[in-house]
Amino acid sequence: MGKVLAPAIWLAGMAIIATAAALLTSRAGPVRAMLPGTRSRPALEPDAGPSTVRNPAERTLRDAARFLIVIAIGIIVVYAVMALLGLPVTHEGHVIDEPISHWVSRHRVHQWSALMAKATKVGSTWATRGAVLTAAVCLAVTWRRMRWLPPVAFAAIMLIQHALTHAIHLTDPRVGPPGFPHGTFPSGGSERCVAFYGLIAYLLWREYSGSRRAAIWSGAAVAAIAFNEGYTRVYLGLHWMTDVLSGWIYGLLLLMAFIIAVRLVAGPARLPAAATAESVVVLPAGSPAGNGPR
Repeated sequence: MGKVLAPAIWLAGMAIIATAAALLTSRAGPVRAMLPGTRSRPALEPDAGPSTVRNPAERTLRDAARFLIVIAIGIIVVYAVMALLGLPVTHEGHVIDEPISHWVSRHRVHQWSALMAKATKVGSTWATRGAVLTAAVCLAVTWRRMRWLPPVAFAAIMLIQHALTHAIHLTDPRVGPPGFPHGTFPSGGSERCVAFYGLIAYLLWREYSGSRRAAIWSGAAVAAIAFNEGYTRVYLGLHWMTDVLSGWIYGLLLLMAFIIAVRLVAGPARLPAAATAESVVVLPAGSPAGNGPR
């Protein structure tokens, strides 16, 4: 029974994520009606012209400095939270981890393990960095405002993640499962799936969509990738369960720091002009809604 239940957990997790996304999307609300004489939400803000910015290079340097300052503050907060979280995990985590690890090892199936060994590579260092570099190049070319922002953000998260994870490993060293003794808290693969793929999804969403439904499905896709990575790490015996949970928290904190920094520099995401026009229904003056109270 256990050999069937263990793979079923992966299928159930994916189904729950997809179902939750579908329910949230259905509650996102219908396309809003627009009465004659009203205006839709403005499209993406245009680039500042010469009349408002005398020196664009100076403004770029100022914005980049603001971005990096916010990230620096975020790093301090993330490190402090993870260092505190590491205390109960490294000292008391075995109460949860060892029973789960023993149960999984007893019910591991060779064919499923082979499949999970391939699936877990989505969170590997080279796979995540390759995805980040590809997104950095594409967005640097297609970004409509502040084209410097995507490559700077992606370069910063790669450098910071590597150094910060190493610092956390030194602060809260933990012996991992049998055969994988080094640097298990937090799970790097689980963290990278949330932080790296989450930042890619966020920047793509704010540049090409900005809608609530797209945000829900983008978040669901990142959640599915992160769940897959966490499940495979535990199933293959590469990480303790609490390492994976800590990795998700770590990745989410790091992602939030970068999202806040991007929003402070570039402003909130807005619907592009084409998407805004398609999402608005203009009601004729004779329609019931058009004859409502004025």
